[in-house]
Amino acid sequence: MAKKRPGNSQGLSREALAAKRARDLAAANTKDREEKRAENQRIGQRSDSDLHHTPSGAVRRTSIAYNRATHSRGEVA
Repeated sequence: MAKKRPGNSQGLSREALAAKRARDLAAANTKDREEKRAENQRIGQRSDSDLHHTPSGAVRRTSIAYNRATHSRGEVA
């Protein structure tokens, strides 16, 4: 098993970690993500639940665990 590096739970090299952070930042700053963040702020985020953006565009409050499982439900490509 690769040794974990501080601030790097996946054990990536320095270069791979920098590339991943750049990709993650680019994804977080897309127009779609900015609109969803702004909508969440208007609705009001809470620490005990998530706001789930459904494929139809509707937003509903769900458990944190349910919202994190969108890949296993096939909601994310």
